[in-house]
Amino acid sequence: MMRLPEFAYHLPRGVKEAATTLAQEGPGATLVAGGTDLYPNMKRRHQNPRVVVSLRRVPELRGIEVGGKGTVRIGAAEPLRALERHAELGSRLPALRQSVLTISTPILRNMGTIGGNLCLDTRCNYYNQTWEWRRAIDFCLKCDGDTCWVAPGSSTCWAVNSSDTVPVMIALGARLHLVSSRRERDVEARNFYRNDGIAYLDKKPDEILTAIEIPPQGSARSTYLKLRRRRAFDFPVMGVAARLAFAGDVVTEACVVINAVGPAPFVVDEATDLLVGKPLTPDLADEVGRLAARPAKPLDNTDFEYAWRKKMVRVYVRRALLSLSSGGERSA
Repeated sequence: MMRLPEFAYHLPRGVKEAATTLAQEGPGATLVAGGTDLYPNMKRRHQNPRVVVSLRRVPELRGIEVGGKGTVRIGAAEPLRALERHAELGSRLPALRQSVLTISTPILRNMGTIGGNLCLDTRCNYYNQTWEWRRAIDFCLKCDGDTCWVAPGSSTCWAVNSSDTVPVMIALGARLHLVSSRRERDVEARNFYRNDGIAYLDKKPDEILTAIEIPPQGSARSTYLKLRRRRAFDFPVMGVAARLAFAGDVVTEACVVINAVGPAPFVVDEATDLLVGKPLTPDLADEVGRLAARPAKPLDNTDFEYAWRKKMVRVYVRRALLSLSSGGERSA
């Protein structure tokens, strides 16, 4: 049985108190909301905080607000299950509900939060193992070691971003609100993620993700597709979020985001250039898929053969786009 290491536990009742505690405790402190990612990592000794600051009883971090003009604000500690069950949210932002439904199991979605999923630790076959297993290979660059076993000659950690909601938030143009004891700031979801498996977030250790704001989507349509071995529980080994707006049959707005093929998600900017101003045909969708697969660089650090995963980028992008062109769910 894997046991948690010893740590001090703080249970603040407000964001200000939580931020102050983080600042006072310094680098040895970390945040926890649902704990579905942190506590298993602590058991495997990936993370060894001496202080854990819980956000479970901070009321400001809860709630789902749908504005009259279509703006959606979600508290970062809102459980994933609440997003799944929110009928209006599902009709306005179908891709978000689709992505949430693919996360783990209903039991863990009752505990896990949207903020936790957006800040999910990067994953790798050489990292997500027991301490004894990792010791046998002399650990890895991400934790306790000096070598990235995925690319031994690299000075960069190649652990992958495996969050299902991240590419969707980027495609929807979401903004994330961060609070510390010193300041507050907003950052676009697209700019929140770094191409580094260790320093994978544009977030200071003493900052708290408090809310997510998603702008009105108008008549745009959105979807999310996920590649994984099993239909339940598994993390994505490739995810595609797509958002399209149309005027008649002609695409007027487009965003395609790929995730789980590298340390950070990436927006296929070429897709926007290629799609806007044209009717979406199967041939055009296939061309966008080919462009999306070009920068995708999956490595041998998750499930499936990595060359096949790269090929699947093209297939899944094509499927996602065509599902929207054929009258897929619309954002209200």
